Amino acid sequence: MLASRKAVGVWLLAIAVIILAMVTIGGLTRLTGSGLSITEWDPIMGAIPPLTDAQWADAFAKYQKIPQYILENRGMSLEAFKGIFWWEWTHRFLGRFLGVAFFVPFLLFAWKGAIRKSDWPRMLLLFVLGGLQGFIGWWMVQSGLETRVSVSQYRLAIHLGAALLLLIAILWIALEYLRDLKTPPKPAGRALGLVVLVYMQMLLGALVAGLHAGLIYNTWPDMNGRVFPEEPFFSKPWWINFFENPGLAQFDHRIGAYVVAGVAAFIFARGVRLKLVAAITAFQIGLGIFTLLLQAPEALAAFHQVTAAVLLCAAVWHAYELRHRSA
Repeated sequence: MLASRKAVGVWLLAIAVIILAMVTIGGLTRLTGSGLSITEWDPIMGAIPPLTDAQWADAFAKYQKIPQYILENRGMSLEAFKGIFWWEWTHRFLGRFLGVAFFVPFLLFAWKGAIRKSDWPRMLLLFVLGGLQGFIGWWMVQSGLETRVSVSQYRLAIHLGAALLLLIAILWIALEYLRDLKTPPKPAGRALGLVVLVYMQMLLGALVAGLHAGLIYNTWPDMNGRVFPEEPFFSKPWWINFFENPGLAQFDHRIGAYVVAGVAAFIFARGVRLKLVAAITAFQIGLGIFTLLLQAPEALAAFHQVTAAVLLCAAVWHAYELRHRSA
């Protein structure tokens, strides 16, 4: 039975890796401007890409009707369209594959008794949340099909946030099956707080990405010689600037990085085991600075996003270990 529980844990870790791949591909899809290349949501038949010249022409014709093509990509060739199409198709295909990779092994493990019956409801809840994430993704895409040339930064943040919540939940349950610790839970407030901070920082990063705010104020530690961006509160009401002003969004993301670094350093200084998390945090901040200074090249920006997800996973693991420490 112990071996079966370990197998469940390994399976859930594999699911977490697929989610990490989706976060990476999703970031590249956004960076390459590919997210609006597929203008319809067909959960079943949409898994099959265009196979004939006529099918490719039809998909391209539908893309040519949306504002992104009309205002930004007019004159794009069919071959160039195929380039952005494959990014979005791959992202959606991974989502479909994730559903199968979760549900089929779940049925097998449940039938064999490797998953406790008491865990069936939360496993099924994870499956439902995964399906909901697909709907959120389409809801996000819809925001860029009628009047915008890109998706809403709000919906982008919600899409990423839902994916990260799914990642956190799956990783935590995987650790429960892999570690099988018998000690009662202990307080781990600081470590759990770090998880929340990293999560919020990633949502701030989604706002930066949605507003293309990484392409401005490409200096550090100042912002083009200033501490604060120019005219940070030019929109009314004032609070909406935190979500719609690119300069202020970037400023918030910078401050968020300092807060995460400060909390990680504080916990480390208190003697709590945090070497891996501290190392990834330091690397991620350095990577973010270089990404900003180089005006967010695609490869670096994608690497920055996936490293943030890895940091989130490390923080979750650290919190779990502290909560179940033996002494």
